[in-house]
Amino acid sequence: MKALVYKGPGQKSWEDVPDPVLKEPTDIIVKMVTTTICGTDLHILKGDVPAVTPGRILGHEGVGTITEVGSAVTSLKVGDQVILSCISACGHCDYCKQGVFSHCLGDEGRSGIGWIFGHLIDGTQAEYVRVPYAETSVYLLPAGVTPQQGTVLSDILPTGYEIGVKYGQVKPGDVVAVIGAGPVGLAAIATAGLYGPSRIIAIDVDANRVEQAKKFGATDGVVSTDADWKDQVLALTDGLGVDVAIEAVGIPQTFTMCVDIVRPAGHVANVGVHGHPVELALQDLWISNINISMGLVNTDTLGTLLKLVAQKKIVAENFVSHTFTLDNILEAYDVFGRAAETKALKVIINA
Repeated sequence: MKALVYKGPGQKSWEDVPDPVLKEPTDIIVKMVTTTICGTDLHILKGDVPAVTPGRILGHEGVGTITEVGSAVTSLKVGDQVILSCISACGHCDYCKQGVFSHCLGDEGRSGIGWIFGHLIDGTQAEYVRVPYAETSVYLLPAGVTPQQGTVLSDILPTGYEIGVKYGQVKPGDVVAVIGAGPVGLAAIATAGLYGPSRIIAIDVDANRVEQAKKFGATDGVVSTDADWKDQVLALTDGLGVDVAIEAVGIPQTFTMCVDIVRPAGHVANVGVHGHPVELALQDLWISNINISMGLVNTDTLGTLLKLVAQKKIVAENFVSHTFTLDNILEAYDVFGRAAETKALKVIINA
């Protein structure tokens, strides 16, 4: 089969690789119908995730059709179309029983890490993929939800919702600021609206993304290259700062921006994948009563979000800006990697 293979920092190749095979009785093999590229894949290519070694097939999102099932799989069958969660969960370990699937203690990849696709085992940017722990790691695609919509549910919607909105404890009447209006930031904006905040402020260096964010529920936008960006944000509050600041980029500057605009007793929810240390000015922050949260998505909300997408409460197709075929995945990477120029949000790659 063909697959997108990581060759080391800055290097990737669309090439022939062996077809995946069943290894465990709980596995399935899936023929990919559609996949996508995540900002985390760009972090991998920059060398920010050293656990990803050369030769790894990238990708952790997508929808596919089951072509083989392991002997222990009883609730799935050949021909089923399924959403692949970006988190693989054995369903039996102590963490899985608590719903903390992101730290599944199963043996696949590495015990204690639930994100294994395109990280510790081969991923979804390929014609076929082996899916471990299938019965607790995939969701049947219901009628009325397209594979393209389902792909958005693999990662970005649960990540923005769980790590941004839920960890940030967004509540009715809050002023919420989301720094970084890329796909995950837009997912946080779209799902924050479910909780009735009074304002949702989109903040980004890209004026186009700030404007696009209004389609997802942002009430206000601030371009962060403006010299007075912070004053603009504070002017949208009572002057004391936002109730919830969500970081959705993954660089030190944007985390510091969140700390600078959050009010006393507010929340900073870090969603971005960081490749470098971030300074935390505890000498100033200790007295502020703010909560800082972070984490890897569990995708335990995927089923709930799937219902909201099916009922059009969340318009998943709004996230898709470009469509490619698998054979053109290198072009898709180029377009997604130059989002400021190409105005790319989520790029969908169809088989």
